[in-house]
Amino acid sequence: MLTTSIPAMRQSVSDGSTRPLAWRMEQLERLEQAVRARGDAVLEALARDLGKPPVEAYFELVAVQQELRLTRRNLRRWMAPRPVAVPLSLQPGRAEVIPEPLGCVLIIGPWNYPFHLTVQPLVSALAAGNTAVLKPSEHAPATAALIGELIAAAFPPSTVQVVQGDGQVAAELLQQRFDHIFFTGGERVGRLVMAAAAQQLTPITLELGGKSPAVVLADADLDVTARRLVWGKALNAGQTCIAPDYLLVQDAIRAELLGRMGERITACFGADPLASPDLASIVNTAQFQRLSALLEGARQRGQILWGGQSDAERRRIAPTLIQVDSPQDPLMQEELFGPLLPVLSVGDLGQAISLINQRPKPLALYLFSKREQARQQLLAGTSSGGVCFNDVIMHVGVPELPFGGVGSSGMGSYHGRAGFDTFSHQRSVLRRPFRFDAPFRYPPYGDRLPLIRRLLG
Repeated sequence: MLTTSIPAMRQSVSDGSTRPLAWRMEQLERLEQAVRARGDAVLEALARDLGKPPVEAYFELVAVQQELRLTRRNLRRWMAPRPVAVPLSLQPGRAEVIPEPLGCVLIIGPWNYPFHLTVQPLVSALAAGNTAVLKPSEHAPATAALIGELIAAAFPPSTVQVVQGDGQVAAELLQQRFDHIFFTGGERVGRLVMAAAAQQLTPITLELGGKSPAVVLADADLDVTARRLVWGKALNAGQTCIAPDYLLVQDAIRAELLGRMGERITACFGADPLASPDLASIVNTAQFQRLSALLEGARQRGQILWGGQSDAERRRIAPTLIQVDSPQDPLMQEELFGPLLPVLSVGDLGQAISLINQRPKPLALYLFSKREQARQQLLAGTSSGGVCFNDVIMHVGVPELPFGGVGSSGMGSYHGRAGFDTFSHQRSVLRRPFRFDAPFRYPPYGDRLPLIRRLLG
């Protein structure tokens, strides 16, 4: 399974070979050249696996390229020791925090953004001076194969290698002792990863998901709101961990907003969205059947407001707006991860916040409103991995904003400096000279307590 053993991959970190800035910059350059050379192949693989339109597939390339540029530009500064003030009682002395590599890390990628959510964490891992094993998702086989070829061409297996296979292969990998595990995927598998990591006391980062709500208040610009919500929900056929999962709309504008969203769906994808070249496919039959069952249940209950078309042969589902009258509705029980958007009416922002807080903390939270007071109320009254006002998904495009969940939506973060820190150990160092060795610290202590209280109190 592994062409080079994990202890051997860890050895190059232990002996200091990966610590110099020059080594790290060389690895980033190798990765950047490999990604640039295979850009078109990445688009083709994503089209085969998920039916992604070229524009949406290109977003995956951009995310990796942005991360590489930001990291190379700032790596010297991130690596520099950070001075820490020393209290008077420990002077003369000098304290600092030195980021150091963890060792050999495991990165387990997802199927929904199979290229960038597997390769982007690798940027941070290499920048921090680690070696890495990648496990791409078997549910995106064309992209997984491409990642394997790309990595094998760019790196010796002692630095980075790719392991292909299904969940059983991933389980076998998790039995190995890594120095960090970075997992992107669903909550169910995330629990299994965490349990396996606990057996080795391996630190982990979990990038999960959950039901990310979008709140629309009466003062929002409804045209812009409708455009952005439809785009965010239809992107990658809704298979985005930070897609708006359900909509909380103030009563006064509900009908108008839904009408404009319906118009936007037609404007973006035509009268027959299933025929649109700009709509991605559901990743596999199992996911399609799961979504189809939810869609059929909503159809039987008379809840479909717009859309509802599906094509099993091509695994396509049209962007669909669904009326929901209760938080107990079947569509409100788990993350949908598809182009179905339940819509629930609320009287005001306070009611929306109450409904949000009845659920686990989401990975993303969206509010559409012109009022700063409403934005502050949402921030003060909720907790989430990230927040974006008057848009959806776009906060993930800010390279220097940490990205990660809270509670059941994940733990730990990455992107930019946050990614470098995730894959680094922050080593505390105190340097003291031999001179000025105060005798009062040593036994016998005698009656020194009052003196020590004055000095240290």
